[in-house]
Amino acid sequence: MSTKKRILFVDDDPNVLGGLRRMLRNLRDEWDMSFADGGESALRLMEQQPFDVVVSDMRMPGMNGAQLLTEVMRRWPRTVRIVLSGQSDREMILRSVGPTHQYLAKPCDAEVLKGVVYRACELRDLLSDENLKTLVTRVASLPSLPDLYLQIVEEVQSPDASIQKIGDIIARDVGMTAKLLQLVNSAFFGLRRHVPHPAMAASLLGLDTVKALVLTAQVFSSFESGRIRAFALDGLWRHSVAVGAIARKIAAAQNAEPQVVDFALLGGLLHDVGRLILAANLPAEYAQVCSASDGRGALLWQVEREKLGTTHGEVGAYLLGLWGLPDPIVEAVAYHHMPTRCLARGFTPLTAVHVADALELESHGGEGLPAAEDTAGYLAREGLSERLESWRRLAAEVLAGGGVT
Repeated sequence: MSTKKRILFVDDDPNVLGGLRRMLRNLRDEWDMSFADGGESALRLMEQQPFDVVVSDMRMPGMNGAQLLTEVMRRWPRTVRIVLSGQSDREMILRSVGPTHQYLAKPCDAEVLKGVVYRACELRDLLSDENLKTLVTRVASLPSLPDLYLQIVEEVQSPDASIQKIGDIIARDVGMTAKLLQLVNSAFFGLRRHVPHPAMAASLLGLDTVKALVLTAQVFSSFESGRIRAFALDGLWRHSVAVGAIARKIAAAQNAEPQVVDFALLGGLLHDVGRLILAANLPAEYAQVCSASDGRGALLWQVEREKLGTTHGEVGAYLLGLWGLPDPIVEAVAYHHMPTRCLARGFTPLTAVHVADALELESHGGEGLPAAEDTAGYLAREGLSERLESWRRLAAEVLAGGGVT
């Protein structure tokens, strides 16, 4: 059976399709590539055979790219959906935000395009269960704390709306932060760049764009807390904020590069996004996981593996990787409970997030460092064992100050 990845390219310009054929010719042994001259012909091809990835132009006659990818998301949710377009029409871009995993701007360097497609395909190996792949690939947004969701809706509707206040609200919420970082890490609004904080991302996008994202594109949503009684969203939020703050302090104390410090903060804030995905989309199953973990004193991720065949770290990393977030953040999320499984060596954002997560849990009687079997071996492998006590003191200082960065 062929192990080639099936990639479908869609563009109404024959010159563009011809250029893609030439640019990617040397990948014929690895990719099984098809080319369609519009949305309708793309759907006909997909009805005949499955595709791992669809790469579509935005502006096309008849069915545009946003309409095509929306239909692909509905009918073939496991397919990774990428826009490759020179389209700068904000209204159409807003329509594409939901069904699109990543947005690449034309002209696109061949290595960039290949890297994005390769990474999307490799991420699929994180999840072995096909139903979970379908579930995660379909996710367009992550649910937010209801009070923070109301706050941001009220703020963007206010005649005196402040982009600084909006950015501060977003920075306090795991779901909003993840979605905003997706937008600035892809080329949706021409901002593809390293952005160290969600508040800065909001400022770069600007008030009008953020208003449109909230009110028109509806990129944020409120968590329905009644769906899963064993899941406390406010507790997850407090833990995530504290872990991000501790991870940032640990990285700074290591004199890490500024980007590593930023990634440690963001990795800590986002490390449990997989729990949000599972709680919002599999409420009954995840309620059983939470109850079993509480009742047996077992580590949550171990019960997840037992009952779901995966962990919240892998689920969260799969989505964030599809959304184009930087590799160090994705690695920190994927392996924060199992750092020895990561091939990266030395002090990384994963180091900071793993230790910060364990120390925060340990601080209030949870399953922290004593239960994290990977920790001692991992820190010894990286020559960092002697740093643990100083990191514990840093964590205590952050938590005594309320856990805010």
